[in-house]
Parts: sequence; C-alpha cells; structure tokens
Amino acid sequence: MKRVILFFALMIAFIGQSQVLKPVKWTTSVNKISATEYELVATATIKPGWHLYSQTIPENGPKPTKFVFAGNPNYLKKGITSEDKGHTVQDPIFEMQIKYFENKAAFKQRIKLKGKAPFKVKATVEYMVCDDSRCLPPTEEDLEFSIK
Repeated sequence: MKRVILFFALMIAFIGQSQVLKPVKWTTSVNKISATEYELVATATIKPGWHLYSQTIPENGPKPTKFVFAGNPNYLKKGITSEDKGHTVQDPIFEMQIKYFENKAAFKQRIKLKGKAPFKVKATVEYMVCDDSRCLPPTEEDLEFSIK
C-alpha cells in the first residue's frame, strides 16, 4: 500500500512539474494612417530556439500562419495581411524552401473605416511553431484591435 501511495505522490509531483509549452506571445497595436484608414499590427514575440512559419508555405509543408478577421460593419479590409521579411531556408524535413520567423514577427493588415470610431476589430490567428527537435500542433489565438 505504501508503494501505491508513493507512486501516486510521485506522479502528482511529476504532472505538477510538467510545463505547457507556449513559445509565442501575441500583442496587437493600431497605427492611424489617415482619418479613414488604419493599420492593424499583430506582433509575435517568439522564444529563443523556436520559429514561427510564414503565411505562404508550399503545399505539404508545415501549417502556415493564418489570420481571420471577423466581419464588422464598421470597416473594410484593404488587401492582404503583410508580414516581415523573415528567413527562407531549404528545410531538410519537409524538403522544400520554407519561410519562417525567429524572435519577433509583425503582421500588418490595413482597413478602411466605413463609420466612426471607436470600435474593436476581432481576429483569430492560427499558427505552428517548431524548434530543432519538435513541432507543436497548430494553435489558435484570439486577437483584438482597438480603433479609437
């Protein structure tokens, strides 16, 4: 009986010590371009050793970063979401050219106001990150941009 209790005590301690990996932290900001145009900026801060994939990944590669902006009668999207330059490498695992980001990456989306501010733009980002030995499953996070 003592062994069973010791086993469960060790398992609880081990599980308590396990850590949820969260190598990317997202922040948002808004730049006013004109009276009716704004730039929404989603910035990914990436922990050392990890990399975040671009929005443009060839088919059969890792999951690309994807932004979905919720419909809102207060604005119209202008163009596509742009991204920083990043690094393009020949990936030995996927056997293709892949663009990714280390440390930090900014993604920008321009919008045109249809009404008056203030309001909030809600978005979702889905992304995948890897380090030199593993990849985490795709993760989805909610973002919010405040138009003032």
